[in-house]
Amino acid sequence: MLQAAQNAPLLAGLEAGGTNFNCVVARDPHRILASARFSTLKPQHTLTEVLAFFRDASETLGPLGTMGIASFGPVDNNPASPDYGRILNTPKFDWVQVHLLDWFREKLGIPVRLDTDVNGAALAEQRLGAARGIDNFIYVTVGTGIGAGIVMGGQLINGFTHTEIGHMRMSRDGERDPFAGCCPFHGDCLEGLACGPALEQRWQRPGTELPPSHPAWELQADYLAQMCANLTYCYAPERIIIGGGVMQNAFLFPLVRERVQQLLNGYGPAPALAHPDSYIVPPALGGVSGQLGALLLAQQQLHGNSPAA
Repeated sequence: MLQAAQNAPLLAGLEAGGTNFNCVVARDPHRILASARFSTLKPQHTLTEVLAFFRDASETLGPLGTMGIASFGPVDNNPASPDYGRILNTPKFDWVQVHLLDWFREKLGIPVRLDTDVNGAALAEQRLGAARGIDNFIYVTVGTGIGAGIVMGGQLINGFTHTEIGHMRMSRDGERDPFAGCCPFHGDCLEGLACGPALEQRWQRPGTELPPSHPAWELQADYLAQMCANLTYCYAPERIIIGGGVMQNAFLFPLVRERVQQLLNGYGPAPALAHPDSYIVPPALGGVSGQLGALLLAQQQLHGNSPAA
């Protein structure tokens, strides 16, 4: 068994995030052999850095077998689409129409599977983290943007393309929160009000500089609670996992749980009402859910599995 693991093909994993591109190489997700992080700058700059890392890893560790990419979006994640692997109408305008899948498939010469960063993270949390043994859950990331990977009946849910919960509409009290939102498409949608850049634009300081007593967090908790209540009623999940840079402020979780209970007001599925502490939780894998999800996507590509969680 040990010899087989040592001889397993090398997996390349890329979490292509709005802030950083996180790169990993492993033979299985439990043992990372090499890793690197590069800032998400202009496409040519960042992609060249990432490509150099994987080529160096291949020379040092051996040939890469397959690659998995867990990408920020919107991105075409439908394998039947002619644009599969292409970044679409993202607020990161320099990246619009960049074809991530083709770039790495051509440059590295290996098979590549791509999905969204949140779908990758959801896959990792179910296999290795906070959703083990759970068939119906939602993984949400709150960082540079807001997105969700939705798993129902053990399967990742996509429609024509991936879901876009970050652009759900919010109830905003203009007197309490005069900030009009930072989404270039919708203004005060969920992402426009509660992502990391929205925090910084509203308060003129990044969230990392705001103390727990700052009024920003009560407002933030309200928007995230609205999100959780909407997801609860739409999907009736057994658990909602919330990760991303903004949620590293652990004091947000009790604020969100309390507000969700107020919004549900006794009406909703049993896990949400009876067990709020285990219903809305942080990721068990911390900040590496997306990277491990990318490796799992590479494993699926290697073995020809469908992209189920």
